[in-house]
Amino acid sequence: RQETEVILPDDSTLNAVQYNKIRQEAERALRDSGAIDVLPTPTEAIMRVAKISEVREDVLDTSAITDYRKHAGGFGDVLRRAISKVLGLIHAPSGLICLDKSLIEVKKRFVGFHEAAHGFLPWQRAMYSYVEDGEQELDPESAELFDKEANVFAAEILFQLDTFVNMSNDANFGLKTPINLARKFNASLYASIRQYVSKNHRSCAVLVLYMPERISGGQGYSAKLRRRVQSPSFTELFGACLNTEQFTSTGPIGSAIPLGRKRFTSPQTIVLKDINGEDHECMIEGFTNTHQVFILFHDLGVFSRRSVSGSQWG
Repeated sequence: RQETEVILPDDSTLNAVQYNKIRQEAERALRDSGAIDVLPTPTEAIMRVAKISEVREDVLDTSAITDYRKHAGGFGDVLRRAISKVLGLIHAPSGLICLDKSLIEVKKRFVGFHEAAHGFLPWQRAMYSYVEDGEQELDPESAELFDKEANVFAAEILFQLDTFVNMSNDANFGLKTPINLARKFNASLYASIRQYVSKNHRSCAVLVLYMPERISGGQGYSAKLRRRVQSPSFTELFGACLNTEQFTSTGPIGSAIPLGRKRFTSPQTIVLKDINGEDHECMIEGFTNTHQVFILFHDLGVFSRRSVSGSQWG
């Protein structure tokens, strides 16, 4: 499927009570599966304690769907309704999950842990079983919360609670740290960089951009914002100052976009204004995995020079 270039909605923010609850459940899953401190986290062990199993067949095959309709409590009907629009799904009554076969392995792992959350979290499995047995739909608000909970659960499982964060704290700050750690955790670069920033004790942020396109009738490139991720201290200090939706290669931030065959751009400095109007010098650097662009910000402290206004960032 071709991805629409829109700013993606928040898919993982929970309040402190909700987060602590999910974290405790993730720790229980790691402990019960014997997977604590096992790198990378074994997928099969987590699925086993979640009491789910993956459908290995091509579920688009008519005979496979018919077979599941006959033997798995209507799972074939669930597949037929949803398979064209999701990366993964679970049929709670049968404990069967289906993952998009076209996903690369590292992304499939995250989606698998996400679906495992739906099976492992007691309140979720009970609710999904209830609505599926009654051929009902989960209300949108509950569905959104359940997906956020599942995303947080998947990240806690994938990155072994604080193990990823603790390992990253022992290395130099920069994009190469989560990129190198991604291999140890068998995680995608996107998930690793996002985890690196969202749990970092430093004041930092990352802009995830769609791949740049040449500006029609002009010179240079532009790239649209896909997602913005900020550390808690960055948000406390700067709020949502990085709210520009499009960046050009001639702008202060857009100049950090790697172009051509470049995968990284060298660190450079810009100035951001915090919520109190004070200027801060920030180091920024860019990286692309050829699917998206990451611009990492690191606040270096209060600076005296005039800040770059939001209107100049594009």
